[in-house]
Amino acid sequence: MKAYIFPGQGAQFVGMGKTLYDTNDVARQLFEQANNLLGFRITDLMFNGTDEDLKQTNVTQPAIFLHSVILAKVAGENFKPEMVAGHSLGEFSALVSAGALSFEDGLKLVAARANAMQKACELQPSTMAAVLGLDDFTVEDICQRVSDVVVPANYNCPGQLVISGTIAGIEKACELLKEAGAKRALVLNVGGAFHSPLMESARVELELAIVNTDIQEPVCPIYQNIDARPYTDATLIKQNLIAQLTGPVRWTQTITLMLKDGATSFTEVGPGNVLQGLVKKVDRNAATASLTVNA
Repeated sequence: MKAYIFPGQGAQFVGMGKTLYDTNDVARQLFEQANNLLGFRITDLMFNGTDEDLKQTNVTQPAIFLHSVILAKVAGENFKPEMVAGHSLGEFSALVSAGALSFEDGLKLVAARANAMQKACELQPSTMAAVLGLDDFTVEDICQRVSDVVVPANYNCPGQLVISGTIAGIEKACELLKEAGAKRALVLNVGGAFHSPLMESARVELELAIVNTDIQEPVCPIYQNIDARPYTDATLIKQNLIAQLTGPVRWTQTITLMLKDGATSFTEVGPGNVLQGLVKKVDRNAATASLTVNA
């Protein structure tokens, strides 16, 4: 079975999508539609901005979404998913590409999500850290021992888990994790504690928007971050999207279950190839590729 996977924040790079814009009429129309919907020319920042421009959450998230979704749309008959999944933000790209969300509604939700998360980051200084070389149970146990808010945020692959929380909590957790034998416990240069209880204000703000958005049954199951299970029911998909903001991204578990359910190949749709590497670390025999389009 063909599985398509969609990246999240962190996959961006200056120049992303420019070739699509320059060589494909459908892509150009969709990019211009996005400029109008967002109220600013995001294409200028994507194609000719700076790294700092693209690190802004309200730019990063719609930029990655646009690159992924437009790439899938212009692929036409070459894009035939039998199962899909997205890492964090990528879940919205997956839903649009699988026909559950319209392009316009998907972009509106992503923009609202980015703005809500940015505001939550400004309410309380917070951060994330990458932990390498420890099993999940050990990391979870140490997070629970820290008095400040510290939780597992991204289960990326075996031996690689990202934690999220207050600045003081993350610093303390990193000390304990290194003492426990972590190869690395590195504080990340991010704007806040994504996928943690510190995103509660963003969850509340986005909930109404998601509830009021029309979501249809996708053409294939979407394996959602919150519990790694496949869904096609629109009501449950909405509930999982809302829960995702404060819950962890269970990517290791997602890829494991997709393989168990018959995935024979994983095609990454969007900028970069980070997810391909993570899939390989879950199963070294898994076939991976990037979606390419002949304009």
